[in-house]
Amino acid sequence: MSTTPAQTMMAPAGHVAQPQQQTSLPVLNDMFGRFHNYLRISVTEKCNLRCQYCMPEEGIDLTANEKLLTTDEIIRVARIFVQQGVDKIRLTGGEPTVRRDIIDLVRGLDGLRPLGLRKIAMTTNGIALRRKLPLLREAGLDGLNISLDTRDPLKFEVFTRRRGCEQVLRAIDEAGKLGFDFVKVNVVVMRGQNDDEVPAFIEMTHDDSIDVRFIEYMPFDGNRWGKQKLVGYQELLDKLRPLYGDNIEQLPLEDNHTSKGYRIKGYRGQFGFITSMTKSFCSSCNRVRVLADGNLKVCLFGNTEVSLRDLLRAGASDSDVVETISQAIKRKKQAHAGLDTRHTKLTHVDDAGNAHMVDVSDKPPTQRSATARGRVLMNRDTFNLVKRDKIKKGNVLAVAQIAGIQGAKSCSQMIPLCHPLNLTKVSVNLRLVDDLPGDDSLCCAVEIESVVKCKGETGVEMEALSAVSVAALTVYDMCKAVSKTMRIDDVRVVEKLGGKSGHWKED
Repeated sequence: MSTTPAQTMMAPAGHVAQPQQQTSLPVLNDMFGRFHNYLRISVTEKCNLRCQYCMPEEGIDLTANEKLLTTDEIIRVARIFVQQGVDKIRLTGGEPTVRRDIIDLVRGLDGLRPLGLRKIAMTTNGIALRRKLPLLREAGLDGLNISLDTRDPLKFEVFTRRRGCEQVLRAIDEAGKLGFDFVKVNVVVMRGQNDDEVPAFIEMTHDDSIDVRFIEYMPFDGNRWGKQKLVGYQELLDKLRPLYGDNIEQLPLEDNHTSKGYRIKGYRGQFGFITSMTKSFCSSCNRVRVLADGNLKVCLFGNTEVSLRDLLRAGASDSDVVETISQAIKRKKQAHAGLDTRHTKLTHVDDAGNAHMVDVSDKPPTQRSATARGRVLMNRDTFNLVKRDKIKKGNVLAVAQIAGIQGAKSCSQMIPLCHPLNLTKVSVNLRLVDDLPGDDSLCCAVEIESVVKCKGETGVEMEALSAVSVAALTVYDMCKAVSKTMRIDDVRVVEKLGGKSGHWKED
C-alpha cells in the first residue's frame, strides 16, 4: 500500500466528488477523492463550562481514565497519521486546557515536525488559558481557536452556566501579543440570544489581527436543536451591509475552507461564516477525528467509530493501524452522515409515505415575499420579431406579463398541495437580452422576474415560480409558430423573506 499522499487527488471546493476505484488509493484518500491531511484529537472529555447547546447542566458520564488514550498513545497515533500525510493537528476536548499534561503533549507533537507536521492548533473556551499561553507557545503551539458566544458577562453566565467572560476576553488579548500564527474567535450564533452582538464581535477586528468566525447553530444530541434558532450566514451578512456598506470585502476562499472570509476595509483583522447548515462544505472535507477514548470518527455527524485504542493495546503494528485507518476513511460518506434523515424530512409526506397538505393552522401570519427568475432562450430572428412586436398573436411581453400574474394567483389550483393565499402583491417583469454566450441558435432571451408578497402562514415561493413559469410558457406559446428551437431555462427562486428560516438569498 502506498504511503505517499496524493494532494492532486483532493476535490476542490464546491466540487461534487464522484466515487473512485479503491485500488492504489493513498491511506488518507476516501472514495470521493478527498485527501484527509487534517487530524483533530480530543484529549479529554472534561470541560469547565456547561454550555447550553453542548452539554447538560449536570455534565456527562465520563469515560473511565483507563479507557482514555494516554499521552504516549496520542503521540503514536499522531505520528502514524503524520507519516501518511497529515500536516495539521488540532487539539480539542472537552476543554484541552484542563488536561494536566497538555504542555507536554504539545511538546511531543512538536517533535513530529521533521516527519511533515506543519501546524499544531488548539480549540479552547479560554477560561483557564491565559496563564498557560506562554508555555503553550514555547512548546510549539502555532494557533488558537477561542470559543466565545457573547461579550456580555451576564449572558455568558446564562449560556455557559459559569462565570468567566472577562477571563476569556483577557486571554484573547494576551494571545494576540504572544506571536501565535493565528488567533480565531469562534461564535455560535443563536437567534434571539446573541445574533444582535455580531457587529460588536466584528469591531474586535478593528485594531487586532484576529479572525472572528460566526458558526451556524448545529444539531447535536441533547442540545434541543431547532431550525428556529438557526441564523444563516446570508441573513447575517445582509444585516451587516447597512452598517458597513461597500467597506465589506470578501476574501478569497482557502483550500478546504470551512469559513467564508470577509474583512472591513481599514480593519486589521477579519471575520467569516462557518456555514455548516445552510451551505455545507462536505465536498472539500479534509478532516478526521480521534476521540479521547481512541475512537476514530471520519465524519462529525456519523455514528460509526473504530477503536484505535483497542488496536494499540492488543499489540497491533503501525501497519495494522494504518490499514484500519485506511478502511475507515474509504467508508466515509459523500455528505453529512445521517444528517439528511434526521433534519430534512419531507413536509408534504406523512410517515406512511402518503401525500398531504401541511397543517399551518398553528403558525402565526407573517410578512412573506419571494423572488423568482427564469428565461426563454430563442434564436435572433424570433427575438427580433418579439422586440419589434411583430408576432402575429400579439404583444408577447404584455400578454406574458398578465399571464404570469394570473399564474401566481392560480398557483393553488395548479399544484395540489399548495395553500390558497391572499396575495398582496404580484409583479412580473420581462426583459429582452441580446447576444448571450454559447449556442448561436439560442443567442437571445426573454428574461423574466417575479416578486410575490403576502401576509400569511406559509411562504410564496411556489407562487413566484408559477408566475415565472406561466409567463415563460406564454412566451413559448406565442412564438412557437415562428420557431421550435426555443428553450425555457433556469427557473429558480433567488430570494425569500419571512417565516422561521428568515431571509435567504441566492449566492
